[in-house]
Amino acid sequence: MLILFAQPEACLKLVDEKGKTLKPDGDKFTHVDENGKALMVDVGNKEDTNRSATASGRVFMGPETIDALKKQELQKGDVLGVARVAGIQAAKRTSDLIPLCHPLAINFVSVDFKIEEKYVEIVTTVKTFGKTGVEMEALTACSVGALTIYDMCKAMDKSVTIEEIKLLEKTGGKSGDWERPE
Repeated sequence: MLILFAQPEACLKLVDEKGKTLKPDGDKFTHVDENGKALMVDVGNKEDTNRSATASGRVFMGPETIDALKKQELQKGDVLGVARVAGIQAAKRTSDLIPLCHPLAINFVSVDFKIEEKYVEIVTTVKTFGKTGVEMEALTACSVGALTIYDMCKAMDKSVTIEEIKLLEKTGGKSGDWERPE
């Protein structure tokens, strides 16, 4: 028996609630062409501006794991140091992971941690001077930082959970500044 696998071209067929195919019009579908195929937006004519984005997330774990993390007594070593480097690397490689993201020249990445009673809070900030924003880079840095904490703590605590990854604010660009309401 011969089994062949074919990977179809990435395509998104957009339909309304009655099943009628929708066509992109105006700014409604920015990452889809007239045939419903995914596309990368052309940002070539956009103006370069200073842009930044800040994201956060939480990694929940048991009190024994929090205590070991504080004392740097986990088997895999410096959990937060490794998670910081992982987050920075992730921000720089976002376009390799998220298909329609543009590769960007990133000027700055910070990955910071605050150890609370039941969780570690991660806050990431990414900055650039360019044609498109860095929201995805900040969110990716936060996500990979959280996954790294999970990976380094899982031997001690299988119940570790990652929650509340979200954009806190962004600046620059055509759409202007935005801040998450509290």
